[in-house]
Amino acid sequence: MIKRTLYFGNPAYLKTAHEQLIVQFPSDPEKKETVPIEDIGLIVLDHGQITITQCLMARLLEQNVALVTCDGTHHPAGMFFVLEGNTLQSQKHQAQVNASLPLRKQLWQQTVIAKICNQAALLKEQRVSGSYLTTLATKVKSGDSGNEEAKAASYYWKRVFPEFLQFSRDRFGTAPNNLLNYGYAILRAMVARAIVGSGLLPTLGIHHRNQYNAFCLADDIMEPYRPYVDQVVCEIVRMNGRFLEMTPTMKRMLLEIPAIDVHLEGRKSPLMVAVSRTTASLARCFEGEARKIIYPDMKPLLS
Repeated sequence: MIKRTLYFGNPAYLKTAHEQLIVQFPSDPEKKETVPIEDIGLIVLDHGQITITQCLMARLLEQNVALVTCDGTHHPAGMFFVLEGNTLQSQKHQAQVNASLPLRKQLWQQTVIAKICNQAALLKEQRVSGSYLTTLATKVKSGDSGNEEAKAASYYWKRVFPEFLQFSRDRFGTAPNNLLNYGYAILRAMVARAIVGSGLLPTLGIHHRNQYNAFCLADDIMEPYRPYVDQVVCEIVRMNGRFLEMTPTMKRMLLEIPAIDVHLEGRKSPLMVAVSRTTASLARCFEGEARKIIYPDMKPLLS
């Protein structure tokens, strides 16, 4: 079942009773809405006058709901996630910690290949040749020792958006970097949620290593999923041209990313469900039960 994404951008009081999330609005004390907590996958809190009870937070974490908070610029700034998300967590943690360097290098090779192939597919959808990226994908070695990912990124970011934007990928750069940042933050929260649900440590990456980053593994696993965020941003650019300051409509499109249909092993699956299948396959790789991470295969809308 696809889990729901809830966005709160106005003053609200959030509490729980009978396994329901209960929403009350200060502007209309008589109005009340309820949502079964088991149906929720992601909550985004985007207003300074939102109050949430500790009891509700505990229930959300029990159901492995990713709870994202936004800063004063309305961009995701932090996330709460459950510390124990799998009944075999200790066993899976040990397998992850003991993963050999050759295994981690092979898993990163698979990850980079999947990312570059999906970037090539999105370029094709934008009516730009992706053949150079397709060739690069065949050259990725164990651990991406030739840094094909960086070569692909240099080619990709110069072409994925229209020339009039003169786009350069920079987290703090001009639009549509703002839209990419927002979409990637939503994606990162989903991946971190799935990692914990699969019994893995989000801190211990297969490639990324940073003592100040609690989500290194999420940053690894989300890489082949980034082009799906880019795809949504491409659609926003197509609709709005140069006018890319965040609007409610743009935010709504980005918040729908968890429900995007992706192709995984020949079948369509909502992105949020696909991410969980990806992290479950990673856990099997760590435990020696599989040799390949299951990643989505982007299908261009235009042939």
